[in-house]
Amino acid sequence: MSARRRTLLKVIVLGDSGVGKTSLMNQYVNKKFSQQYKATIGADFVTKELLIEDRLVTLQIWDTAGQERFRSLGVAFYRGADCCILVYDVNVLKSFDTLDTWHDEFLSQASPPDPKAFPFILLGNKVDIDGGNSRVVSEKKANEWCASKGGIPYFETSAKEDYNVDAAFLRIAQLALANQHDMDIYFQTIPEAVPETEQRGGGCAC
Repeated sequence: MSARRRTLLKVIVLGDSGVGKTSLMNQYVNKKFSQQYKATIGADFVTKELLIEDRLVTLQIWDTAGQERFRSLGVAFYRGADCCILVYDVNVLKSFDTLDTWHDEFLSQASPPDPKAFPFILLGNKVDIDGGNSRVVSEKKANEWCASKGGIPYFETSAKEDYNVDAAFLRIAQLALANQHDMDIYFQTIPEAVPETEQRGGGCAC
């Protein structure tokens, strides 16, 4: 029996507070949905293992706080990300309008080697609400935004109804794997910095 290759992918989930980031993650990982809404403080993560083309992939999915006062805390968690999921609520226009900010802030803070090639995906969540009658952002508008960002894949989802959740996470994992090979080559060329204390011969600086 041949040993399968294991890969760890760090996934960052971004979007305004209340768009359903935590609910999407809980539905994907635990197949559960709760009506009780509790704002994420700082950041939290869950893991999920899946098999993609005979490769064992562990997704480490980071749920970051969408509230403005916690936004600076998220920055530390962006580093080393392999992909980013942007989430908005199709029934709340403001959550769609802030996508540019989330997208640009992530690239600025995460500093991927090739920002244009970095894997993003957009999820328009809560399509189940009011049978779709209360939505204010059309699928066409979302697709136009994705096209303006270089062709980001778009999924309409419902964490409550478990609609398109697995498909969306599988797609982002596949995109991250495809991009990871290029990233590995890039990082192998960067020498590791030696801490100052070691350079001095290990003397105590206290």
